[in-house]
Amino acid sequence: MSAPATAPTDVLAATRRRLWAALETRDEQAATAAVLGAHDAGVPAEDLLLDVIGPVQAEIGAEWAAGRIGVAQEHAATAIQDRVVGALAHRTADGPRPETGEAPRHVTVACVDGEWHALPARLLAEVLRGRGFVVDYLGAHVPTPHLIAHLHQTGTDVVALSSSLPVRLPTAHAAVTAVQAIGLPVLVGGAAFGPDGRYARLLGADGWAPDARAAARLLAVGPPRPRPARLPVDPPHLADQEYTLVTRARTRLVLQTLQGLEDAVPAMASYTDRQRERTAEDLAHIVDFLGASLYADDPELFTGFVTWTAGILRARGVPGGALVAALDLLADAQRDFPRTRAHLVAGRRALLPVPAPPSPGPHS
Repeated sequence: MSAPATAPTDVLAATRRRLWAALETRDEQAATAAVLGAHDAGVPAEDLLLDVIGPVQAEIGAEWAAGRIGVAQEHAATAIQDRVVGALAHRTADGPRPETGEAPRHVTVACVDGEWHALPARLLAEVLRGRGFVVDYLGAHVPTPHLIAHLHQTGTDVVALSSSLPVRLPTAHAAVTAVQAIGLPVLVGGAAFGPDGRYARLLGADGWAPDARAAARLLAVGPPRPRPARLPVDPPHLADQEYTLVTRARTRLVLQTLQGLEDAVPAMASYTDRQRERTAEDLAHIVDFLGASLYADDPELFTGFVTWTAGILRARGVPGGALVAALDLLADAQRDFPRTRAHLVAGRRALLPVPAPPSPGPHS
């Protein structure tokens, strides 16, 4: 189960440019030809997955965040990317089995319940197949009861769970605990778990990997050792009930803050119905990430989201004062919740040096 040889960086860069150009015009045939043509020329499938398709997908997200492409274009490009991965997978054989005759390790790869960003998990599944693992890829948004039912029916050795959004941490925690309860180890990955895996440790996962290659190396050594069966235990900081109370009050907090913004931000008087809906959606995301930061007890989770949101709003011409006002209104409503208020204050403080959104540059 060794890693394949890698392709020259200039070849990978050229393939990324061809793929990006095809995605810009939503030309699925050209996108597929760019990747499969590189494979015909000798570029390993793993390099195409992780050094071409993966980075291009990140660039799609960056272009959306900067306001240079819309949601529909982002969805179209992502759908094409998924089909390109499928085309590459159909023409490449699974990797070699171990020479010892030992049965290959069986991995179930899935996104946690509510997680719709499936491409990272798909890339991991294909990388593992290419390295000789037997893989069940369950895709996006797998409810935990359905995941457990699947595991009972298969000979899985280890479960790899993916999540990109920290708001899914409570759901991921439930999935990790449920899988461990039937005696299987859990490896987690994705942006939701923090750049250094800090939230993976908080949730009690058996292993964490920053990317697909690291996950494959970890699994090649052997499945993580499962933790002894134990009753589910919440992180001790949740005893203050602030996470529960804030998440239960989500709808009320959004409505109250929206009403307060209409008085605090005069420009809202001229908003269209669609602009008001977008503002309510933004407020809901803010409350969701506030809840996630309370669950993880990490204000940096919230400040990271707030500064990212500020860049998104700036790229769309929304006055920055509206976001500051929203945090002030939420903090005032949470004056009886010291931990929640501290996270909101940290978010407001982080808005002071918000950088401008990235400028257009050559795609490489």
